Amino acid sequence: MPQTIALVDDDRNILTSVTITLEAEGFAVRTYSDGAEALRGLASQPVDLAVLDIKMPRMDGMELLEKLRKTSSLPVIFLTSKDDEVDELMGLRMGADDYIKKPFSQRLLIERIRSILRREESRNSTAQTGEAALLRGPLMMDPTRHLCTWDGKPIELTVTEFLLLKALAQRPGHVKSRDQLMDSAYGENIYVDDRTIDSHIKRLRKKFKAVIGEFNHIETLYGVGYRYKES
Repeated sequence: MPQTIALVDDDRNILTSVTITLEAEGFAVRTYSDGAEALRGLASQPVDLAVLDIKMPRMDGMELLEKLRKTSSLPVIFLTSKDDEVDELMGLRMGADDYIKKPFSQRLLIERIRSILRREESRNSTAQTGEAALLRGPLMMDPTRHLCTWDGKPIELTVTEFLLLKALAQRPGHVKSRDQLMDSAYGENIYVDDRTIDSHIKRLRKKFKAVIGEFNHIETLYGVGYRYKES
């Protein structure tokens, strides 16, 4: 069965051209012209990944992502306007996996889609083979169930956030550069902006603080990268 991509954009030209490209690459495609329509469609017909435009009528991409994240960890790529950094950062903090600026290269979009889908396949394979849980003091990460807890309290993480935290927690005290974290979360040969990694780390910290209060186990080494500090 081909993997299915949802395209959500109010620009009919983008829907048509990207659909043609994706279908030529072997994907099945479902298109929606606004967020409200997409929310209904995705609830009744799940897909493997969604590409969402941020600015749409009726329900924009931000609101759609917020509603999706209440019930789903569906991988999401945002399409953002050329100079709107606020939208990019907000989207990542809300749980998007990646973003691409308009106007965009369709080849780049295909590469990002394939990278995230490969990551999902790897995660599902891990779940089937039963990778051991990672324990670091009060932190527990179980890749087979995509479960993260702190002193038994669940921390809800997106796939990208989970992979970043796992990469850091696997070797406490060792510094991971942003490039190394990119490879851990997105796979090799896929470049994302440093700001993307920083935004994911900020969201990780925020999620832990919301559940356990003070959290200082992910340290920033300015100009170098990040490291995980055990208690």
